[in-house]
Amino acid sequence: MSGQPLTRRSFLAAGAGAMAAGGLARPAAPLASALGLAPPRLSQRWLGAVPAGGRTITLPPGADLLGLEWAAPAEAGVQLRVGRRGGRWSGWVTAGACCAWLEGASASAPARLIAGPVWTGGASALQLRATHPLAGVRLHIVDVSGGVGAHRLALAREMLGSASALQAAAPTLHAGPGQPRILARAGWARGVARPRVAPAYGVVRMAFVHHTETPNGYLAAEVPAMLRAIFVFHRDVRGWNDIGYNFVIDAFGRIFEARAGGIDEPVVGAQAGGFNLESTGVAVLGAFSSRRTSVAAGRALQRLLAWKLALHGVSAQGRARVRVNPAGAVYSRFPAGAHVWLPHIAGHRDGDATDCPGDALYHQLPAIRRRTRRLAPSPTRATLVLGAAAPPAPAPGAPAQPSAGAAFSLSGRLALLDGTAIAGAPIRLQLRSVARHGEAVNERTLAEARTDAAGGWSLPLGPASSAGREVWLRALYAGAVGQPSGAGAAVSDPLRVPASLIASLEAAAPSEAASAPPAR
Repeated sequence: MSGQPLTRRSFLAAGAGAMAAGGLARPAAPLASALGLAPPRLSQRWLGAVPAGGRTITLPPGADLLGLEWAAPAEAGVQLRVGRRGGRWSGWVTAGACCAWLEGASASAPARLIAGPVWTGGASALQLRATHPLAGVRLHIVDVSGGVGAHRLALAREMLGSASALQAAAPTLHAGPGQPRILARAGWARGVARPRVAPAYGVVRMAFVHHTETPNGYLAAEVPAMLRAIFVFHRDVRGWNDIGYNFVIDAFGRIFEARAGGIDEPVVGAQAGGFNLESTGVAVLGAFSSRRTSVAAGRALQRLLAWKLALHGVSAQGRARVRVNPAGAVYSRFPAGAHVWLPHIAGHRDGDATDCPGDALYHQLPAIRRRTRRLAPSPTRATLVLGAAAPPAPAPGAPAQPSAGAAFSLSGRLALLDGTAIAGAPIRLQLRSVARHGEAVNERTLAEARTDAAGGWSLPLGPASSAGREVWLRALYAGAVGQPSGAGAAVSDPLRVPASLIASLEAAAPSEAASAPPAR
Protein backbone atom coordinates (compact mmCIF):
# COMPACT_ATOMS: atom_id res chain seq x y z
CA MET A 1 0.00 0.00 0.00
CA SER A 2 1.55 3.26 -1.11
CA GLY A 3 1.30 6.59 0.66
CA GLN A 4 3.08 9.00 2.92
CA PRO A 5 4.98 7.72 5.93
CA LEU A 6 2.82 7.18 8.99
CA THR A 7 3.61 10.14 11.22
CA ARG A 8 1.40 10.89 14.17
CA ARG A 9 2.79 14.43 14.41
CA SER A 10 1.62 15.26 10.89
CA PHE A 11 -1.72 13.62 11.65
CA LEU A 12 -2.23 15.94 14.62
CA ALA A 13 -0.94 18.96 12.74
CA ALA A 14 -3.41 18.43 9.92
CA GLY A 15 -6.30 17.90 12.30
CA ALA A 16 -5.66 20.96 14.42
CA GLY A 17 -3.58 23.10 12.11
CA ALA A 18 -6.43 25.50 11.48
CA MET A 19 -5.21 27.35 14.53
CA ALA A 20 -1.97 28.27 12.83
CA ALA A 21 -3.82 29.11 9.61
CA GLY A 22 -6.13 31.68 11.12
CA GLY A 23 -8.27 29.44 13.29
CA LEU A 24 -8.46 32.12 15.97
CA ALA A 25 -10.10 34.39 13.45
CA ARG A 26 -13.39 32.62 14.11
CA PRO A 27 -15.95 34.66 16.10
CA ALA A 28 -14.83 35.23 19.67
CA ALA A 29 -18.19 34.42 21.26
CA PRO A 30 -18.20 30.65 20.52
CA LEU A 31 -14.58 30.41 21.61
CA ALA A 32 -15.22 32.33 24.82
CA SER A 33 -18.22 30.19 25.70
CA ALA A 34 -16.31 27.01 24.88
CA LEU A 35 -13.46 27.95 27.21
CA GLY A 36 -15.79 26.71 29.92
CA LEU A 37 -16.30 22.97 30.11
CA ALA A 38 -18.19 21.56 27.11
CA PRO A 39 -20.13 18.35 27.83
CA PRO A 40 -18.80 15.54 25.62
CA ARG A 41 -20.95 14.65 22.62
CA LEU A 42 -20.85 11.34 20.76
CA SER A 43 -22.26 11.06 17.27
CA GLN A 44 -22.20 8.38 14.61
CA ARG A 45 -22.19 8.42 10.85
CA TRP A 46 -23.25 5.37 8.88
CA LEU A 47 -20.95 4.85 5.91
CA GLY A 48 -22.11 1.39 4.82
CA ALA A 49 -19.89 -0.24 2.22
CA VAL A 50 -16.49 1.35 1.60
CA PRO A 51 -14.38 0.23 -1.38
CA ALA A 52 -10.75 -0.69 -0.90
CA GLY A 53 -9.79 2.40 -2.85
CA GLY A 54 -11.11 4.52 -0.03
CA ARG A 55 -13.54 7.31 0.65
CA THR A 56 -13.48 10.94 1.79
CA ILE A 57 -15.86 12.12 4.52
CA THR A 58 -16.60 15.68 5.59
CA LEU A 59 -16.52 15.97 9.38
CA PRO A 60 -18.68 18.17 11.61
CA PRO A 61 -17.08 20.93 13.70
CA GLY A 62 -15.46 19.62 16.87
CA ALA A 63 -14.49 16.19 15.55
CA ASP A 64 -11.86 15.80 18.28
CA LEU A 65 -11.57 12.00 18.34
CA LEU A 66 -12.51 9.45 15.69
CA GLY A 67 -13.11 5.72 15.85
CA LEU A 68 -13.97 3.39 12.99
CA GLU A 69 -16.15 0.29 13.27
CA TRP A 70 -16.93 -2.25 10.56
CA ALA A 71 -18.69 -5.61 10.26
CA ALA A 72 -16.29 -7.46 7.93
CA PRO A 73 -13.74 -8.62 7.00
CA ALA A 74 -11.82 -9.02 10.24
CA GLU A 75 -8.48 -9.33 8.44
CA ALA A 76 -8.78 -5.98 6.66
CA GLY A 77 -5.99 -3.47 7.14
CA VAL A 78 -7.40 0.04 7.46
CA GLN A 79 -5.67 3.41 7.32
CA LEU A 80 -6.96 6.91 8.08
CA ARG A 81 -5.80 10.45 7.48
CA VAL A 82 -7.44 13.76 8.31
CA GLY A 83 -7.50 17.17 6.69
CA ARG A 84 -8.13 20.72 7.73
CA ARG A 85 -9.75 23.62 5.97
CA GLY A 86 -7.50 24.61 3.12
CA GLY A 87 -6.86 21.09 1.87
CA ARG A 88 -3.76 20.02 3.79
CA TRP A 89 -3.77 16.31 4.70
CA SER A 90 -1.90 14.41 7.36
CA GLY A 91 0.07 11.25 6.77
CA TRP A 92 -1.75 7.92 6.84
CA VAL A 93 -2.28 6.27 10.22
CA THR A 94 -2.99 2.56 10.65
CA ALA A 95 -6.25 1.90 12.47
CA GLY A 96 -5.69 -1.43 14.17
CA ALA A 97 -8.86 -3.24 15.18
CA CYS A 98 -9.89 -6.01 17.48
CA CYS A 99 -13.15 -7.50 18.52
CA ALA A 100 -14.84 -5.64 21.38
CA TRP A 101 -17.19 -6.94 24.04
CA LEU A 102 -19.32 -5.19 26.60
CA GLU A 103 -17.38 -5.24 29.87
CA GLY A 104 -18.49 -8.23 31.91
CA ALA A 105 -20.25 -9.91 28.96
CA SER A 106 -19.95 -13.64 28.43
CA ALA A 107 -17.30 -15.04 26.13
CA SER A 108 -20.04 -16.17 23.71
CA ALA A 109 -21.38 -12.64 23.19
CA PRO A 110 -21.16 -11.35 19.60
CA ALA A 111 -18.05 -9.32 18.82
CA ARG A 112 -17.67 -6.03 16.98
CA LEU A 113 -14.63 -4.86 15.03
CA ILE A 114 -13.66 -1.46 16.41
CA ALA A 115 -10.43 0.37 15.62
CA GLY A 116 -8.59 2.17 18.37
CA PRO A 117 -9.58 5.83 18.76
CA VAL A 118 -7.55 8.48 16.95
CA TRP A 119 -7.24 11.96 18.48
CA THR A 120 -7.36 14.86 16.00
CA GLY A 121 -8.11 17.83 18.27
CA GLY A 122 -10.58 19.05 15.62
CA ALA A 123 -10.46 18.06 11.93
CA SER A 124 -12.65 19.00 8.95
CA ALA A 125 -12.32 15.90 6.77
CA LEU A 126 -11.36 12.24 6.90
CA GLN A 127 -10.05 9.87 4.26
CA LEU A 128 -9.95 6.11 4.78
CA ARG A 129 -8.63 3.23 2.72
CA ALA A 130 -8.32 -0.51 3.28
CA THR A 131 -6.69 -3.66 1.96
CA HIS A 132 -10.16 -5.16 1.37
CA PRO A 133 -13.60 -3.66 0.69
CA LEU A 134 -15.31 -3.00 4.02
CA ALA A 135 -18.90 -3.80 4.91
CA GLY A 136 -21.05 -2.23 7.61
CA VAL A 137 -18.77 0.74 8.28
CA ARG A 138 -19.70 3.22 11.00
CA LEU A 139 -17.71 6.28 12.10
CA HIS A 140 -17.83 7.31 15.77
CA ILE A 141 -17.10 11.00 16.45
CA VAL A 142 -16.37 12.44 19.90
CA ASP A 143 -16.63 16.20 20.44
CA VAL A 144 -15.22 17.48 23.74
CA SER A 145 -14.84 21.12 22.65
CA GLY A 146 -18.38 22.30 21.98
CA GLY A 147 -17.73 22.29 18.24
CA VAL A 148 -14.68 24.57 18.43
CA GLY A 149 -11.82 22.04 18.29
CA ALA A 150 -9.97 20.83 21.38
CA HIS A 151 -6.50 21.77 20.14
CA ARG A 152 -7.67 25.29 19.33
CA LEU A 153 -9.21 25.61 22.79
CA ALA A 154 -6.02 24.38 24.43
CA LEU A 155 -3.97 27.00 22.58
CA ALA A 156 -6.41 29.70 23.64
CA ARG A 157 -6.27 28.56 27.26
CA GLU A 158 -2.48 28.58 27.26
CA MET A 159 -2.32 32.04 25.70
CA LEU A 160 -4.89 33.40 28.14
CA GLY A 161 -3.30 31.63 31.09
CA SER A 162 -6.69 30.22 32.06
CA ALA A 163 -5.80 26.53 32.30
CA SER A 164 -6.73 25.56 35.84
CA ALA A 165 -4.38 23.50 37.96
CA LEU A 166 -5.31 19.87 38.44
CA GLN A 167 -5.74 18.76 42.01
CA ALA A 168 -3.56 15.99 43.45
CA ALA A 169 -5.29 12.73 44.31
CA ALA A 170 -5.36 12.29 48.07
CA PRO A 171 -6.28 8.74 49.08
CA THR A 172 -6.93 7.80 52.67
CA LEU A 173 -3.65 5.89 52.49
CA HIS A 174 -0.88 8.44 52.62
CA ALA A 175 1.30 5.77 51.21
CA GLY A 176 4.60 6.75 52.73
CA PRO A 177 7.90 6.33 50.91
CA GLY A 178 7.82 6.43 47.15
CA GLN A 179 4.29 7.55 46.30
CA PRO A 180 4.50 9.93 43.32
CA ARG A 181 2.15 12.86 42.85
CA ILE A 182 -0.98 11.61 41.13
CA LEU A 183 -3.51 14.00 39.58
CA ALA A 184 -7.06 13.20 40.61
CA ARG A 185 -9.62 11.90 38.17
CA ALA A 186 -11.85 14.81 39.17
CA GLY A 187 -9.34 17.17 37.56
CA TRP A 188 -10.00 15.84 34.07
CA ALA A 189 -13.44 14.25 34.42
CA ARG A 190 -14.89 17.52 35.75
CA GLY A 191 -18.23 15.91 36.64
CA VAL A 192 -19.06 14.95 33.03
CA ALA A 193 -17.22 11.60 32.84
CA ARG A 194 -19.17 9.32 35.16
CA PRO A 195 -18.65 5.53 35.28
CA ARG A 196 -21.63 3.32 34.46
CA VAL A 197 -21.41 1.32 37.67
CA ALA A 198 -19.33 1.00 40.82
CA PRO A 199 -15.85 -0.46 40.23
CA ALA A 200 -14.93 -4.09 40.70
CA TYR A 201 -11.88 -5.07 42.74
CA GLY A 202 -9.46 -7.92 42.13
CA VAL A 203 -5.78 -8.35 42.99
CA VAL A 204 -2.53 -6.93 41.60
CA ARG A 205 0.03 -9.54 40.59
CA MET A 206 1.59 -7.55 37.73
CA ALA A 207 1.29 -4.38 35.65
CA PHE A 208 0.68 -3.92 31.93
CA VAL A 209 2.22 -0.98 30.08
CA HIS A 210 0.28 0.51 27.15
CA HIS A 211 0.40 3.37 24.72
CA THR A 212 -2.82 5.11 23.70
CA GLU A 213 -1.69 5.65 20.07
CA THR A 214 -2.66 9.26 20.62
CA PRO A 215 -0.65 11.52 18.29
CA ASN A 216 2.50 12.92 19.86
CA GLY A 217 3.03 16.66 19.99
CA TYR A 218 -0.07 17.53 22.02
CA LEU A 219 -0.24 20.47 24.44
CA ALA A 220 -0.30 20.12 28.21
CA ALA A 221 -3.61 22.00 28.29
CA GLU A 222 -5.03 19.52 25.77
CA VAL A 223 -4.59 16.42 27.96
CA PRO A 224 -7.75 16.66 30.13
CA ALA A 225 -9.88 16.87 26.97
CA MET A 226 -8.00 13.91 25.49
CA LEU A 227 -8.78 11.84 28.58
CA ARG A 228 -12.46 12.81 28.47
CA ALA A 229 -12.63 11.83 24.81
CA ILE A 230 -10.95 8.46 25.42
CA PHE A 231 -13.34 7.90 28.33
CA VAL A 232 -16.39 8.55 26.11
CA PHE A 233 -15.04 6.20 23.45
CA HIS A 234 -14.29 3.43 25.95
CA ARG A 235 -17.60 3.73 27.78
CA ASP A 236 -20.08 4.59 25.04
CA VAL A 237 -18.55 2.96 21.96
CA ARG A 238 -16.69 -0.04 23.33
CA GLY A 239 -19.32 -0.55 26.02
CA TRP A 240 -16.93 -0.56 28.97
CA ASN A 241 -17.94 0.68 32.40
CA ASP A 242 -15.31 3.43 32.55
CA ILE A 243 -12.05 4.43 30.90
CA GLY A 244 -10.08 1.22 30.52
CA TYR A 245 -6.72 2.21 32.04
CA ASN A 246 -6.01 2.50 35.76
CA PHE A 247 -3.45 5.28 35.24
CA VAL A 248 -2.36 7.52 32.35
CA ILE A 249 0.98 9.34 32.03
CA ASP A 250 1.47 12.24 29.61
CA ALA A 251 4.56 13.49 27.80
CA PHE A 252 5.16 16.09 30.52
CA GLY A 253 5.59 13.45 33.23
CA ARG A 254 2.20 13.98 34.87
CA ILE A 255 0.48 10.91 36.32
CA PHE A 256 -3.32 10.84 36.11
CA GLU A 257 -5.79 8.70 38.01
CA ALA A 258 -7.85 7.17 35.19
CA ARG A 259 -10.40 4.50 36.12
CA ALA A 260 -12.36 5.32 39.28
CA GLY A 261 -12.08 3.24 42.42
CA GLY A 262 -8.98 4.34 44.32
CA ILE A 263 -5.33 4.64 43.34
CA ASP A 264 -4.20 2.40 46.22
CA GLU A 265 -6.85 -0.26 45.50
CA PRO A 266 -6.70 -3.25 43.12
CA VAL A 267 -9.30 -1.77 40.75
CA VAL A 268 -10.28 -4.07 37.87
CA GLY A 269 -9.72 -2.20 34.61
CA ALA A 270 -10.52 -2.95 30.98
CA GLN A 271 -6.96 -2.70 29.72
CA ALA A 272 -5.67 -6.23 29.10
CA GLY A 273 -8.29 -8.73 27.97
CA GLY A 274 -8.15 -11.94 29.98
CA PHE A 275 -5.90 -10.47 32.69
CA ASN A 276 -7.81 -7.55 34.21
CA LEU A 277 -8.68 -9.40 37.42
CA GLU A 278 -5.00 -9.79 38.37
CA SER A 279 -3.28 -6.68 37.03
CA THR A 280 -3.10 -2.91 36.95
CA GLY A 281 -2.71 -1.00 33.70
CA VAL A 282 -0.68 2.14 32.93
CA ALA A 283 -0.97 3.90 29.57
CA VAL A 284 1.51 6.45 28.27
CA LEU A 285 -0.33 9.08 26.24
CA GLY A 286 1.17 8.99 22.77
CA ALA A 287 2.31 6.67 19.98
CA PHE A 288 5.55 4.76 20.51
CA SER A 289 5.90 2.38 17.60
CA SER A 290 8.94 4.22 16.24
CA ARG A 291 9.83 6.80 18.89
CA ARG A 292 10.68 6.48 22.56
CA THR A 293 8.74 8.11 25.34
CA SER A 294 9.85 11.49 26.62
CA VAL A 295 12.36 11.42 29.46
CA ALA A 296 9.72 12.90 31.78
CA ALA A 297 7.15 10.24 30.87
CA GLY A 298 9.68 7.42 31.34
CA ARG A 299 10.69 8.64 34.78
CA ALA A 300 7.06 9.06 35.83
CA LEU A 301 6.29 5.53 34.67
CA GLN A 302 9.14 4.16 36.78
CA ARG A 303 8.06 6.10 39.88
CA LEU A 304 4.46 4.98 39.54
CA LEU A 305 5.32 1.31 39.01
CA ALA A 306 7.83 1.33 41.88
CA TRP A 307 5.13 2.56 44.27
CA LYS A 308 2.11 0.66 42.96
CA LEU A 309 3.72 -2.76 42.63
CA ALA A 310 5.53 -2.57 45.99
CA LEU A 311 2.25 -1.55 47.65
CA HIS A 312 0.72 -4.85 46.53
CA GLY A 313 3.77 -6.94 47.40
CA VAL A 314 5.12 -7.34 43.86
CA SER A 315 8.76 -6.86 42.85
CA ALA A 316 9.66 -4.90 39.72
CA GLN A 317 11.51 -7.85 38.20
CA GLY A 318 10.36 -11.43 38.00
CA ARG A 319 7.29 -13.17 36.61
CA ALA A 320 3.79 -13.88 37.88
CA ARG A 321 1.58 -16.89 37.22
CA VAL A 322 -1.82 -15.59 36.11
CA ARG A 323 -4.95 -17.19 34.68
CA VAL A 324 -6.55 -16.18 31.38
CA ASN A 325 -10.09 -15.15 32.27
CA PRO A 326 -12.44 -16.78 29.71
CA ALA A 327 -14.57 -13.61 29.57
CA GLY A 328 -11.67 -11.71 27.97
CA ALA A 329 -9.80 -14.56 26.32
CA VAL A 330 -10.72 -13.41 22.80
CA TYR A 331 -8.07 -10.71 23.17
CA SER A 332 -5.40 -13.03 24.55
CA ARG A 333 -2.52 -14.85 22.92
CA PHE A 334 -3.34 -17.80 25.18
CA PRO A 335 -6.37 -20.10 25.48
CA ALA A 336 -9.14 -19.41 27.97
CA GLY A 337 -8.42 -20.77 31.43
CA ALA A 338 -4.69 -21.25 30.78
CA HIS A 339 -2.20 -20.40 33.52
CA VAL A 340 0.71 -18.45 32.07
CA TRP A 341 3.83 -16.73 33.41
CA LEU A 342 4.14 -13.05 32.51
CA PRO A 343 6.64 -10.37 33.59
CA HIS A 344 5.69 -8.31 36.62
CA ILE A 345 6.07 -5.29 34.32
CA ALA A 346 4.73 -6.49 30.98
CA GLY A 347 3.91 -4.90 27.68
CA HIS A 348 0.31 -5.31 26.60
CA ARG A 349 1.50 -7.53 23.73
CA ASP A 350 2.96 -10.02 26.22
CA GLY A 351 -0.57 -11.09 27.11
CA ASP A 352 -2.81 -10.05 24.24
CA ALA A 353 -2.78 -10.13 20.44
CA THR A 354 -1.75 -6.52 19.85
CA ASP A 355 1.25 -4.39 18.92
CA CYS A 356 0.73 -2.24 22.04
CA PRO A 357 2.72 -0.53 23.57
CA GLY A 358 4.57 -0.01 20.29
CA ASP A 359 7.98 -1.38 19.37
CA ALA A 360 9.97 1.52 20.80
CA LEU A 361 8.30 1.52 24.22
CA TYR A 362 8.29 -2.27 24.38
CA HIS A 363 12.05 -2.30 23.87
CA GLN A 364 12.42 0.21 26.71
CA LEU A 365 10.79 -2.18 29.21
CA PRO A 366 13.95 -4.09 30.31
CA ALA A 367 15.59 -0.80 31.34
CA ILE A 368 12.33 0.37 32.94
CA ARG A 369 12.24 -2.80 35.07
CA ARG A 370 15.81 -2.28 36.27
CA ARG A 371 15.28 1.38 37.12
CA THR A 372 11.95 0.67 38.81
CA ARG A 373 13.61 -1.94 41.00
CA ARG A 374 16.19 0.61 42.16
CA LEU A 375 13.45 3.12 43.02
CA ALA A 376 11.16 0.74 44.88
CA PRO A 377 11.29 0.07 48.63
CA SER A 378 11.70 -3.54 49.67
CA PRO A 379 8.36 -5.05 48.62
CA THR A 380 6.38 -6.25 51.62
CA ARG A 381 3.64 -8.85 51.52
CA ALA A 382 0.65 -8.32 53.81
CA THR A 383 -1.98 -11.04 54.15
CA LEU A 384 -5.50 -11.12 55.57
CA VAL A 385 -7.53 -14.25 56.26
CA LEU A 386 -10.71 -15.13 58.13
CA GLY A 387 -10.72 -18.19 60.34
CA ALA A 388 -12.40 -19.79 63.30
CA ALA A 389 -11.21 -18.42 66.61
CA ALA A 390 -9.70 -20.89 69.06
CA PRO A 391 -12.04 -21.31 72.05
CA PRO A 392 -10.67 -20.16 75.40
CA ALA A 393 -9.23 -22.94 77.54
CA PRO A 394 -11.53 -23.79 80.51
CA ALA A 395 -10.23 -23.38 84.03
CA PRO A 396 -8.80 -26.58 85.54
CA GLY A 397 -11.65 -28.81 86.66
CA ALA A 398 -14.36 -26.58 85.20
CA PRO A 399 -16.91 -28.08 82.80
CA ALA A 400 -16.79 -27.02 79.16
CA GLN A 401 -19.24 -24.22 78.36
CA PRO A 402 -21.66 -24.63 75.46
CA SER A 403 -20.96 -22.28 72.52
CA ALA A 404 -23.64 -19.78 71.54
CA GLY A 405 -22.25 -19.67 68.00
CA ALA A 406 -18.93 -20.11 66.27
CA ALA A 407 -16.58 -17.19 66.81
CA PHE A 408 -14.12 -15.99 64.18
CA SER A 409 -10.92 -14.03 63.97
CA LEU A 410 -9.10 -12.02 61.34
CA SER A 411 -5.40 -12.66 61.08
CA GLY A 412 -2.47 -12.05 58.81
CA ARG A 413 1.26 -11.79 58.43
CA LEU A 414 3.66 -9.07 57.35
CA ALA A 415 6.97 -10.07 55.79
CA LEU A 416 9.43 -9.18 53.09
CA LEU A 417 9.20 -11.21 49.89
CA ASP A 418 12.10 -13.41 51.04
CA GLY A 419 10.03 -14.41 54.07
CA THR A 420 11.78 -12.21 56.64
CA ALA A 421 9.20 -11.31 59.27
CA ILE A 422 8.55 -7.67 60.16
CA ALA A 423 7.97 -7.58 63.92
CA GLY A 424 6.35 -4.80 65.91
CA ALA A 425 4.69 -3.24 62.87
CA PRO A 426 1.32 -1.47 63.22
CA ILE A 427 -1.46 -2.98 61.12
CA ARG A 428 -4.75 -1.24 60.37
CA LEU A 429 -7.88 -3.22 59.55
CA GLN A 430 -9.87 -1.09 57.11
CA LEU A 431 -13.40 -1.18 55.73
CA ARG A 432 -13.90 0.05 52.16
CA SER A 433 -16.84 2.26 51.24
CA VAL A 434 -17.60 3.35 47.69
CA ALA A 435 -19.83 6.23 46.58
CA ARG A 436 -20.74 7.83 43.26
CA HIS A 437 -19.81 4.74 41.25
CA GLY A 438 -16.27 4.78 42.56
CA GLU A 439 -15.59 8.50 42.24
CA ALA A 440 -15.45 8.67 46.04
CA VAL A 441 -13.76 5.86 47.96
CA ASN A 442 -12.90 5.70 51.63
CA GLU A 443 -11.09 3.17 53.81
CA ARG A 444 -12.22 3.49 57.41
CA THR A 445 -9.91 2.05 60.05
CA LEU A 446 -11.91 -0.28 62.30
CA ALA A 447 -9.14 -1.63 64.52
CA GLU A 448 -5.38 -1.79 64.88
CA ALA A 449 -2.99 -4.59 65.74
CA ARG A 450 0.77 -5.05 66.00
CA THR A 451 2.78 -7.87 64.50
CA ASP A 452 4.54 -10.37 66.75
CA ALA A 453 8.07 -11.72 66.38
CA ALA A 454 6.95 -13.95 63.51
CA GLY A 455 5.22 -11.06 61.72
CA GLY A 456 1.79 -12.38 62.63
CA TRP A 457 -1.23 -10.58 64.07
CA SER A 458 -4.82 -11.41 64.96
CA LEU A 459 -8.08 -9.67 65.87
CA PRO A 460 -10.95 -11.56 67.53
CA LEU A 461 -14.47 -11.27 66.14
CA GLY A 462 -17.86 -12.41 67.30
CA PRO A 463 -20.15 -14.96 65.65
CA ALA A 464 -21.68 -14.19 62.26
CA SER A 465 -25.31 -14.42 61.27
CA SER A 466 -26.13 -16.61 58.30
CA ALA A 467 -27.71 -13.83 56.24
CA GLY A 468 -27.13 -10.20 55.40
CA ARG A 469 -24.86 -8.02 53.33
CA GLU A 470 -21.14 -8.54 52.85
CA VAL A 471 -18.36 -5.97 53.09
CA TRP A 472 -14.78 -5.65 51.89
CA LEU A 473 -11.83 -5.40 54.27
CA ARG A 474 -8.11 -4.96 53.84
CA ALA A 475 -5.04 -4.92 56.08
CA LEU A 476 -2.79 -1.90 55.72
CA TYR A 477 0.81 -1.38 56.77
CA ALA A 478 1.63 2.27 56.12
CA GLY A 479 5.39 1.75 55.99
CA ALA A 480 8.10 3.39 58.06
CA VAL A 481 10.84 5.64 56.79
CA GLY A 482 14.23 4.54 58.06
CA GLN A 483 13.10 1.11 59.21
CA PRO A 484 16.08 -1.28 58.99
CA SER A 485 14.19 -3.61 56.66
CA GLY A 486 13.53 -0.79 54.20
CA ALA A 487 9.96 -2.04 53.95
CA GLY A 488 7.49 0.24 52.23
CA ALA A 489 3.74 0.47 52.56
CA ALA A 490 1.73 -2.67 51.89
CA VAL A 491 -1.92 -3.63 51.54
CA SER A 492 -3.38 -7.11 51.62
CA ASP A 493 -5.61 -8.52 48.92
CA PRO A 494 -9.20 -7.48 49.69
CA LEU A 495 -11.27 -9.91 51.76
CA ARG A 496 -15.08 -10.16 51.64
CA VAL A 497 -16.77 -11.04 54.93
CA PRO A 498 -20.32 -10.93 56.37
CA ALA A 499 -21.05 -7.47 57.75
CA SER A 500 -22.38 -9.01 60.95
CA LEU A 501 -18.87 -10.27 61.77
CA ILE A 502 -17.48 -6.78 62.15
CA ALA A 503 -20.51 -5.10 63.74
CA SER A 504 -18.76 -4.76 67.09
CA LEU A 505 -15.65 -3.30 65.44
CA GLU A 506 -17.74 -0.78 63.49
CA ALA A 507 -19.55 0.29 66.63
CA ALA A 508 -16.30 0.85 68.50
CA ALA A 509 -14.44 2.60 65.66
CA PRO A 510 -14.43 6.42 65.46
CA SER A 511 -17.33 7.67 63.37
CA GLU A 512 -16.57 9.22 60.00
CA ALA A 513 -20.17 9.90 59.05
CA ALA A 514 -19.72 13.65 59.36
CA SER A 515 -17.30 13.86 56.46
CA ALA A 516 -17.76 12.69 52.91
CA PRO A 517 -15.35 10.12 51.48
CA PRO A 518 -12.44 11.88 49.81
CA ALA A 519 -12.49 12.21 46.04
CA ARG A 520 -10.17 9.74 44.35
